[in-house]
Amino acid sequence: MGGNSAGRRPAAPAGALTQTGAMPVGSAGRTGDRSGTGDLVVRVLPDIAAVHKTFDYTVPAKWADQVRPGARVRIRLHGRPVGAWVTETGVEPPDGVELHALSGYSGLGPPPAMVALARWAAWRWAGPTSSFLGTASPRRNVARLPVPPMWAAPAERARPAERAGLLGAGGFVDALGSALARTEGPSLLRVPPAEDLLPLVEAVINRRARGVLVLVPSAGWADRLAARLRLRGVPVAADWAQAAAGWPVVVGSRAAAFSPLEVLSAVVVLDAHDEAYQEQRAPTFNAWEVVAERAHRDGAPCVLVSPCPSAVQVQRCVEWTPERSIERGGWPALSVVDLRVSDPRTGLLTEELTRFARNALGGDRPFVCVLNRTGRAKLLACAACGELARCERCGRPLSQIAERLVCPGCGEERPLVCAACGRTKLKVLRPGVSRLRDELETLLGVSVGEVAGARTRGTDERVRDEPVLIGTEAVLHRVRAAAAVAFLDFDQQLLAPRFTAGEEALSLLARAGRLTGRRAPEVGARARVLVQTRLPDHEVLDAARLGDPGRLSAHELTLRRELALPPFSALALATGPAADDLSAALGTLPGITAAALGDERWMIRAVDHQVLCDALAATPRPAGRLRVAVDPTEV
Repeated sequence: MGGNSAGRRPAAPAGALTQTGAMPVGSAGRTGDRSGTGDLVVRVLPDIAAVHKTFDYTVPAKWADQVRPGARVRIRLHGRPVGAWVTETGVEPPDGVELHALSGYSGLGPPPAMVALARWAAWRWAGPTSSFLGTASPRRNVARLPVPPMWAAPAERARPAERAGLLGAGGFVDALGSALARTEGPSLLRVPPAEDLLPLVEAVINRRARGVLVLVPSAGWADRLAARLRLRGVPVAADWAQAAAGWPVVVGSRAAAFSPLEVLSAVVVLDAHDEAYQEQRAPTFNAWEVVAERAHRDGAPCVLVSPCPSAVQVQRCVEWTPERSIERGGWPALSVVDLRVSDPRTGLLTEELTRFARNALGGDRPFVCVLNRTGRAKLLACAACGELARCERCGRPLSQIAERLVCPGCGEERPLVCAACGRTKLKVLRPGVSRLRDELETLLGVSVGEVAGARTRGTDERVRDEPVLIGTEAVLHRVRAAAAVAFLDFDQQLLAPRFTAGEEALSLLARAGRLTGRRAPEVGARARVLVQTRLPDHEVLDAARLGDPGRLSAHELTLRRELALPPFSALALATGPAADDLSAALGTLPGITAAALGDERWMIRAVDHQVLCDALAATPRPAGRLRVAVDPTEV
């Protein structure tokens, strides 16, 4: 899993609140009368991100029966009341020290197993333990837990869902059974995007009955899946208290990886490839890796489900794939438009796109256009032949610096010349969503709606009921179904300045296939997904056309092995004014290399996460603003 085993990392030493006389480090104390019974001493971690030390306190008799590891309490730290978590109980107090007592008991917190998991996550992603304990805690204080419902899974003969769809064909039921029997590490089921995943989730619940944790990429998906399961009589926890009380099933998004299940019998991660599982703020934890570690500690199976798993997942998991005919039929039929040979006067609104759009209009589903500007690179193309300026070594787009073309990834340079035709005039490609919306509306003669971003959490904001929608990739998450999907300039995804660009591009095609449905079996049936690109033979498009994501995984693993990228190395990105000092300290350690990326950015590389995370944990943080992101993707 790229991390240390349970109990391998020693607990952080307790920190001194005050130091009077010969008071030893590791106690929060005072001289004089002792508050509390003195029978129970606990170690607590303050809910302050900048404070990484723990402190010892006594527990007043009235709370002695309620305090356990993970409980939320109140303490006084340097005279200021702050919240804290109990990390250990029954601590032996230092000799000759009078301890302060807890000033309050707030309520239940993460179970003891989650406290240990939070420590591991803090080591794995170089962040404060309090950050993960906060994720694992209820939003409001919980004093007591409700009584869990009495529920039993259906008998073996009452499992019709397992005989429907994908589970009823190609031996996938046996594959699922093998995955649930495996506890040595995560298993990977490659399920095509058009398949309904509810029968698979039901099958896991029927086999395990209680303690099933299901992760999905978004809160909206979690709400819909929980509602569908409840309609089938499955009790699904609605909040933290029900999950802690023992409700049979917990469904949630990224933060649910730290849900307070006392007993974990199985974990299912749907669309495990989705980048939504990666926390963008530091500490940058990944939810599927958290639950895989959690399942390993509890001896439970962890099943990742994805139509296009990442190279890291393929390398680390045991993979099961359906029969080729079944998998190919679950991907959408793809039509590719080569922009190099299209009429340059039409721009991105090509004749092929116009015909494709008019064939899709007239039904009850919208026609969706995607022009993703999020994280895109500045693309240079030859003004004469239209060929993109790409690095011959790693395939990334080149940038123009003075009179040279330079690759921002590997540093390769070449003259300002088109590799295809030898011309020296290059043009910058910069399309815009708003401008194309107006042009598309005029071209098709129908109303076109624009989707600017994701839905605001907690609102009932909906996409306008328009026959045509255009926007960034957010539009793919704001509609439930589409007549057809067109990517107006897919090179922005294929050549994004990230080593995971290919995987993310294929995931967008999989998302489009989920909106449009499986490919029609009839020969000559119209395609439902159109891609406009100057790279029609790219390995991503090849994998999507054939409905075989394994072709991309094999290519990615070969390339990353040559370039020493994950999963064949471990990376961390240090940014900020203090990044120079941290990288200088880390660069002296064995097995660690540090490379400057410019603008107070440093890439830290190690052979694996054990070496990298041990080095980050052992190196003191220098003074100044600093952000450390382990497993960055924006490189």
